Amino acid sequence: MNQFFVLFSIIASLSIGSVLGYFARQSIAKKQIGSIEGKLQKKIEKTKKEAEEIIKEAKARAAEILKSGQEEQEEKQKSLLKREEVILEREKIIDKRTSLLEEKERRFDKEVEELKKIKENLEKGKEELSKKLQSIAKLSREKAREMIFNDVERKYQKDILERIKKLEKEGEERYERRAKEILSNAIQRLAVSQVQEITTTTIPLPSDELKGRIIGKEGRNIRAFERATGTELIVDDTPGMLMISSFDPVRREIAKIALQKLIKDGRIQPARIEEVVGESKKDIESRMKEAGEMAEYETGILDLDSKLVKLLGHLHFRVSYGQNVLLHSIETSLLAGALAEELGANVWVAKKAGLLHDIGKALDYHMEGSHVDIGIKVLEKFKVEPEVITAMKSHHEDYPDESLEAIIVRVADAISASRPGARKDTVENYLKRLESLEKIALSFRGVEKAWALQAGREIRVFVKPEKINDFQAKNLAREITDAVQKELNYPGEIKVTVIRELRIVEYAK
Repeated sequence: MNQFFVLFSIIASLSIGSVLGYFARQSIAKKQIGSIEGKLQKKIEKTKKEAEEIIKEAKARAAEILKSGQEEQEEKQKSLLKREEVILEREKIIDKRTSLLEEKERRFDKEVEELKKIKENLEKGKEELSKKLQSIAKLSREKAREMIFNDVERKYQKDILERIKKLEKEGEERYERRAKEILSNAIQRLAVSQVQEITTTTIPLPSDELKGRIIGKEGRNIRAFERATGTELIVDDTPGMLMISSFDPVRREIAKIALQKLIKDGRIQPARIEEVVGESKKDIESRMKEAGEMAEYETGILDLDSKLVKLLGHLHFRVSYGQNVLLHSIETSLLAGALAEELGANVWVAKKAGLLHDIGKALDYHMEGSHVDIGIKVLEKFKVEPEVITAMKSHHEDYPDESLEAIIVRVADAISASRPGARKDTVENYLKRLESLEKIALSFRGVEKAWALQAGREIRVFVKPEKINDFQAKNLAREITDAVQKELNYPGEIKVTVIRELRIVEYAK
């Protein structure tokens, strides 16, 4: 009995322990699940906050991009509206001129009809008078006319000759006066202001301390700058400024832009100088294109090829006897158009030929032949109208005048070039001597670049080191000196400097 009681007690204890263990485990599991759920909830809330911040930043960025795009679109729209206004204004002018021409044509047709009627009446009157004379004199019309002429000629021969001379003189004076009126009217209406080109450019400096940095250690910066630009950099005691000297306006402008960028940037050393000069050359190309487009709109000739417009822009940096060639071309075009309108010639042909008459000067540094022949080849290449080429090719009398427009272009060119203050002969001769000096040096084998400096008193010749050694460079200097002495006339002496530089660059990766 006791054994049974003990056994029952053990079984009951085990059962109770199992039940209590089960509930204890359930309680512990619930606590663990609550803790995991809390952590997951915190992570979810953190992730939501991060997602909201990312979305907020993305919205702000998108708003900035949209605002930038809208501003760019507004700028483009303003530019298009401006061009549209220019085109509309020109269309109004064209419409006005067209209506005037139509009115003149109607009046002319009316006058022609009236003259025809008058002529018919005169013919009838002559026939009636002739019949009456024949019936009275019983002579044929031809015989009577001959008798009258002979009689008048005998009696009034002296008076007739004097009258003819007087009429001729009055006619010449009248035509000369009318021609002067036409020319003076065209010049007064359409003369373009001219600026005399010089061979130096002054650059202001914020501080004289920059002069030492521009020169560089042992002069390496100024040498690198002069070599890259082909100009001479004059650094003297003048406070707050230095000077760029070169006969070539393109080189001078590239040097000016590059130096201004270097001064603003502050990093002045040979590698940076070459980089900035390369950027400045690209800027000049862009300015040439803008100058060509400006000439198009100024003259109203809007059908030119884009490459031809760029060539036209090159003339902005060319001078002829000190006169800017692009401004001279614009003035010639406007004068030719005005004269053609007065004389009843083709205005469009005259204006286009006037604008393009000196286009060969954009390439005469690179091609053989006169600028007229080069210009003819260029215009033929771009398929410009034959009548325009005919009108421009005789402006220096290299070819005979084949049309009225050719004469007009030649006259307009002469007016623009010869009016007081337009040109200076001494400047052109000086520039030609400097160009000849560089061409002589470039004609020798192994020469890479040649820059005429010091107003033509020095020429610096850069040779290719892989083709010219030190000994050959010495001989080359003597050969160039002999050629200059033989081919050029110049005052004083010219210093010939041959520079051979071997530059080796490697990159560590």
